[in-house]
Amino acid sequence: MRLADLFSSAVLALQVNKLRSGLTTLGIIIGVGAVVAMLAITTGFEDYVADQFAGLGANTFQIQKHPAMRLGGRHGSKWRTRKDISIEDADAVRALDEAARFVGAELWTWGALMRSRYEDTPPNVVVCGGTPEFATNNGYDIAEGRILNPSDVQHERLVVVLGADIAAGLFPHSSAVGQPVVFAGRRFTIIGVFATRGSFFGLGSRDNFVLIPISSFVNIYGKRRSVNITVQALDPSVFDKARDRAIQIMRQRRGRKPGQANDFDIFSNESTMDQVSQITDSITWAAIGIAIISLLVGGIGIMNIMMVSVTERTREIGTRRALGARRRHILAQFTVEAIMLSALGGLLGLGLGFGSAWLVKVLVGIPAAAPMWAVVVALIISSVSGLVFGIYPAWKASQLDPIEALRYE
Repeated sequence: MRLADLFSSAVLALQVNKLRSGLTTLGIIIGVGAVVAMLAITTGFEDYVADQFAGLGANTFQIQKHPAMRLGGRHGSKWRTRKDISIEDADAVRALDEAARFVGAELWTWGALMRSRYEDTPPNVVVCGGTPEFATNNGYDIAEGRILNPSDVQHERLVVVLGADIAAGLFPHSSAVGQPVVFAGRRFTIIGVFATRGSFFGLGSRDNFVLIPISSFVNIYGKRRSVNITVQALDPSVFDKARDRAIQIMRQRRGRKPGQANDFDIFSNESTMDQVSQITDSITWAAIGIAIISLLVGGIGIMNIMMVSVTERTREIGTRRALGARRRHILAQFTVEAIMLSALGGLLGLGLGFGSAWLVKVLVGIPAAAPMWAVVVALIISSVSGLVFGIYPAWKASQLDPIEALRYE
């Protein structure tokens, strides 16, 4: 019996009982759809998070009092009681970390209101007191004007670099550079405007902030807050060396003994992605578990339906055997039917998975992209499921005695 004939016979058999065939593949559809959807969503989410957390520049890490991703409860209390990081700590890392190219210090506060001669901002502006390394270490470009220089910090100048949103709001019809702006009871001169960075996870703009010299920040807001230290390594090959040396310097300055845990945290794009990958890996394994259960249920359903089909077509089998069909032909016919049934479920599951991922993209805004290997594996697994669970009914059909089969009512 030719392969084309086997496929033609299988298609006809499935068309006779369309509803039953559709219900039989439901488990396969759900299993494949769950895996494809979750892989598409988690893969897209990882890419999205990598883009959103590209806040630090290349080869850069940050030393801070709290972890980048905080948990509440008991852990939150532990982090709050940690000793603040100081500007002097940043100076020590800058002086002693020979693998570091740039070392910057940052202090932050929220809720400032800014005034220009044209407009006022809402009282939600984020103010950063930083050093000249801020733009390089945080991946910001300058669209207009200049960034801070060492003289600005040394002489505590009242100069400011605006985020793109602030510049557009305060100076809608003119250049902001060189203009005065008032906030925190001081009159600052604008020396530059940052290039647009966009929103952070769609929750808030990364351009709604201003940068002033860290020395001016301390004069206005005081020192009773923890400094974030940003460190850019000389090149990627010494990134680990720069990080390890910075940790050593910080432990020595904070009196940490051998065996004691760090009382500060290291944050980098890589460390954030490691945490995100752990979360998405857990989600993926959960989806795979759901898929295995669904495929098992679907496979049992296929076996059940194929057994019913063998019983219903007993006379057909007897007739074919009487006309010269061999047992291997009957075995092949019913095996192909089972494989096609499960492969159809796999294709429909792919559609369900991609449709679900697209819906998440539209509703949430997270890109979804299923890797090609996931599509191939899903189709292979669904087809193999049909083979495994369909082989017994096919074997049973091939073992029917032709005479007894012809007598079956």
